[in-house]
Amino acid sequence: MQNPRLPMAPEQAVSLLRAHARHAPWNARGLAAHVTSLVDAAGIRPTNASARAAPSARAVRFYVATSLIDHPEGRGTAATYHYRHLLQLLAIKIRQREGITLDGIRREMAELSGDLLERRVALALAPALGTGADQSVLSGSDAPVSWHRIAVADGIELSVRADSPAAGEAALTAMRDAVRAALGREDLQ
Repeated sequence: MQNPRLPMAPEQAVSLLRAHARHAPWNARGLAAHVTSLVDAAGIRPTNASARAAPSARAVRFYVATSLIDHPEGRGTAATYHYRHLLQLLAIKIRQREGITLDGIRREMAELSGDLLERRVALALAPALGTGADQSVLSGSDAPVSWHRIAVADGIELSVRADSPAAGEAALTAMRDAVRAALGREDLQ
């Protein structure tokens, strides 16, 4: 069972989200992976099959081509994405998981200033923010990286870096259960 958390103040959520800018710049694949980790850790459940899909590098390029995400710096494999791109992709995936179409998202994003976009994304992700990853980034800690080891089955384990947005208790449990289900072994303890 997950520990109950106190509600987070909007300013704190924004501050914790801004800490993720330290991980920039990303390539398209890295940006997609970072967004997937944050959205999944927040426990935002998809409402349809298209929203269920994690963003890929190809999806990031599609969103750029269709003006849902600003153009990155550079081109091709040298393209780099920054905090603004992170916010935009997070907003897309959050709203998709809430059942909004890409056309609806495009209209919404055209009306949002950077500050409002950041605040909306931070509040949606508040359950995932404040994890060990956010705290170590905020403190500027250069402490050695530690790992969570999750036993899945005999001879199978998952390793998740402790400073990952996916290192929360609920996310770790969900990953373990998903791997067990994929193995057809939901009965494993």
